[in-house]
Order: sequence, then structure tokens, then C-alpha cells
Amino acid sequence: MNQTKPLNVLFLCTHNSARSILAEALLNHMGRGRFKGFSAGSSPRDKQQPNPLALEVLQKEGIAIEGLHSKSWDVFARADAPHMDLVITVCDNAAGEVCPYWPGQPATAHWGYEDPSAGDASEDEKRMAFLKTLHMIRRRLEIFINLPVASLSQMALQQSARELAKP
Repeated sequence: MNQTKPLNVLFLCTHNSARSILAEALLNHMGRGRFKGFSAGSSPRDKQQPNPLALEVLQKEGIAIEGLHSKSWDVFARADAPHMDLVITVCDNAAGEVCPYWPGQPATAHWGYEDPSAGDASEDEKRMAFLKTLHMIRRRLEIFINLPVASLSQMALQQSARELAKP
């Protein structure tokens, strides 16, 4: 794989407001120019915005939030979209949905995380759930971004990304 250009990774979730936003921002923060994170949702709500707690937790961790916004995965299925090398679903709903055809047939993997915004928890409990989710994503990404370049061919990339999903 040519490492002169970054490896593009698309993180998918249903609404593109929490887990996929966390993963996009974190990969861009950690990727050191070797990786470029993107995120999208299978069915973002009308006028969907990133969850304010996701943005708050990212900022408190020193991770840039500029440019983060919720969008449909259809944006990345268009002919003029950036080429994706890897598509990772981060919620079980999106993993079970029929994805659009991705130009270039990128490698795929599923890294499931519980929705930190779900339920009737207090604001502080949800804040802690977002922080916990961010730390779980960070652990996987630390391993992922440190894979040897030989592990980043399409087949090896898919296998490596899927292996990281195992507990």
C-alpha cells in the first residue's frame, strides 16, 4: 500500500452523532498524517448534529472538534467522494444494515460499542459513558495506527481491523 497518502477510514453509525464522531475525531488526532478519519450515518435525523456530550468530551481530552458534523453515508458513496480504504461500523444497528456500494470496494470491519447517549441516565452518567467509549475507541486505534505498513494492504487491513474487534 502506498503510504505517501493517508489511509482513509470511514466510521459508520446510525445517526452519526456519537460513536462515529468520536472515532473520526480521535483517528484524525492520533493518525499523524498516516490516517484520515471520516464519519457518517445510515440514517441521520433531519438537521442532526453531533451530540453535545461527544463534543465536550473530545474538547476536554484536547481533541479538535472543528469541522465535525453529522452526515449521511450517501455522501461517501458518490463518485466524487474521497476513496475509502477501510469502513468500520461502530454500532450494531449500522452493522446489520445493507451498506451502499463503496467505490473502490474498501476493506470492512465492525467494532461494536454501546451507545453512550442511550437510556435515562443523568447528564453526568452519560458524560462518563462518552468518556469510557472514547477510551475504548482510543485503545483499538492505538493498536491499529501502529500496525506495520505490510499489514495495511487491503486483505491484511480487513483481517487486522476485524481482529481488533475481538475481546
